[in-house]
Amino acid sequence: MKYWRGYLFAAILGIITWGLTQLAAKYTVLVDMVYPYLTRTVQTFLSGWTGGVDFCVWQVAVVLLIVMVLASIVLMIVLRWNFIQWLGWVLSGVVLVAFLHTGIYGLNYHAGPLADDIRLEMTAYTLEELQDATEYYRDLANELADQLPRDAQGDVIYSSFEDLAQQAGDGFKTLTYVDCYSIFAGSTDPVKKLGWADMFTSMGITGMTMPITGEAAVNPQTPAVGLPFTMCHEMSHRMCIAVERDANFAAFLACRANSSIEFQYSAYFMAYRYCYSALASVNATEAATAAARIAAGVSDNFAHDLNAYSRFFAENQDEGATNLANTVNDTYLKVSGDGQGVASYGEVCDLLVNLYIKEIILPAQQEDAKATFDPYDENQVDLSGIVGALPETQPED
Repeated sequence: MKYWRGYLFAAILGIITWGLTQLAAKYTVLVDMVYPYLTRTVQTFLSGWTGGVDFCVWQVAVVLLIVMVLASIVLMIVLRWNFIQWLGWVLSGVVLVAFLHTGIYGLNYHAGPLADDIRLEMTAYTLEELQDATEYYRDLANELADQLPRDAQGDVIYSSFEDLAQQAGDGFKTLTYVDCYSIFAGSTDPVKKLGWADMFTSMGITGMTMPITGEAAVNPQTPAVGLPFTMCHEMSHRMCIAVERDANFAAFLACRANSSIEFQYSAYFMAYRYCYSALASVNATEAATAAARIAAGVSDNFAHDLNAYSRFFAENQDEGATNLANTVNDTYLKVSGDGQGVASYGEVCDLLVNLYIKEIILPAQQEDAKATFDPYDENQVDLSGIVGALPETQPED
């Protein structure tokens, strides 16, 4: 029996973990009412605990675990431990990590969408509205791109990683205390630099959040224009906004609400990229024509930054490593409850277009309606029965 204790422990934890995810998927309203607020408190505590050091605690823990496993293999051979028993306890350790992750974070994948928390009505939009939103974000990015300082090569000059990390929480504070969105009332501790940057760059990974230690980390090799957005994206995860689509939108909102032009430009830079990508993917002549027209309107500085951003990943990503990372991430997201997997990243376009409709199109329509309404126009209002509303007719002679 002693040889199977590890497997029994792993089975019990595995069943509990599976049961929690099933309950969360069934009772999403209850999860949304309670769980995110509890886990944000946990993440805030963990972030404060691990924030005393600059490096990622979880990366050190990974190295120690690998060393421990290798050492146990050596001891197993030297001391002739039973392999079945050893494997059972290794498996139980893996399941324990999955259990902890699910308990303190993973059920957030079953919470309600961010759009509900910020009272953004999501509706189907037309191709014309997608075109208009893409053009809108392009124009704002054009304007900000020309205001940022640049070096002799035309590359935008951004603040240091450390300075940006210190400022990243300001936008979330505005969203929380000025706009009164409680969903963003989580930890705004600075993000950390992600270790092993070369490896993560080869995989196309710009950031990673580890809920078990409450650490949000960003790859320091990420092009400067994308750093503010990525920092806010990872901070959104630490605020228990788990779904990638929502984390991207939260990053946009936080960067836009930040008083720093560096963060604002990063917001509209990424918003344009997501919307343009969605527009260019539409299989229609009208969409292709619109995409070409909108791309032609990109300013020189903005175009320089777009090309530099794409070129960085094209030159530094390894296809095999990227495919492996995408497969692992896609599997993790789908198992966790995000059914779209890695495709969820690009779905932020739906939120961006609906935000454009809410903030730009609908107010304009309301103003037009006010401007054209005439209470004495009998074509707009039924004036019959109202004394003096209609001109009196003179009797015929």
